[in-house]
Amino acid sequence: MNIGFIGVGNMGFGMANNILKAGHSLTVHDLVRERATPLLEQGARWADSPREVAEASEITFTSLPAPVDMEAVALGEGGVLEGSRPGSVYIDLTSNSATLVRGICEVFAARGVDMLDAPVSGGVVGARTGRLAIMVGGDEAVFQRVKSVLDDFGDNVVYCGSIGAGSVCKVMHNTISAVTSQAISECFTMGAKAGVDLKPMWETVRRGAFGRGGGGIHGLPGSWFNGDFEPDWEKGFFAVKLMRKDVGLATQLGRELNVPMALANLAEQELVEAVNRGWGDDPTNKVRLLQEERAGVELRGDIPQGTISLEIIDG
Repeated sequence: MNIGFIGVGNMGFGMANNILKAGHSLTVHDLVRERATPLLEQGARWADSPREVAEASEITFTSLPAPVDMEAVALGEGGVLEGSRPGSVYIDLTSNSATLVRGICEVFAARGVDMLDAPVSGGVVGARTGRLAIMVGGDEAVFQRVKSVLDDFGDNVVYCGSIGAGSVCKVMHNTISAVTSQAISECFTMGAKAGVDLKPMWETVRRGAFGRGGGGIHGLPGSWFNGDFEPDWEKGFFAVKLMRKDVGLATQLGRELNVPMALANLAEQELVEAVNRGWGDDPTNKVRLLQEERAGVELRGDIPQGTISLEIIDG
């Protein structure tokens, strides 16, 4: 298949290289031609503009630093749109704005060109080794048509929904990562300042309930999305009032040691509100209902058999 790739920097180079190794004909472009030299030495062709890449390609990929760069390359003078033929596919791999992606998709659709947003996760090493998660938004029939190419450089390709859904999933993923990292930083610095060595702190977190997956991302279908917030006395559970006590102890210790605990204090306030609602004896996962209420959505679904349904709450 004739593939085009625009943006062969740290991430783009690895993905483009894997596409080339899969046997596709590859046309590339980058602001810095030298970045493409190893690809050209392996048989890729150089194009002087994004338009020329699109003219030569059935599928054109962009992997760019930011939304503003993607918009310029897609719609600007000499851009992808100018060179795209009806029936071709434009796939943006940039971590992007869902709103921008949806708007650009409409422009391409008016020219008879299909578009998918497909941001990736896995870092430079993942891009080079083909171990990437690819989060795809757009028409599902188009996704199925090009999935084999996505499989050439990603080992976990997920169809997320309509155009923009891939971008939403990517920013959600990275924000969870950032918030979790901050929470880990708060608690480990507090523990270290309280005089505990690093190794036992790491071991206890790793071997405790959270480290073994309790309350983590893998446990969400059985601890939240199924809507079951009643105590399970046979399986055991951790009560809201007990978590409120423990997080309160952590924030108290942080104040004693002058350790900033911004996220821990926010979590404590959520637990306080849950206790005030009368949920003290319920499992800690019930606290998540507070955020559902504020957001105006309920996250419910049988994940093994289906997908999450998003119900809008009146008001």
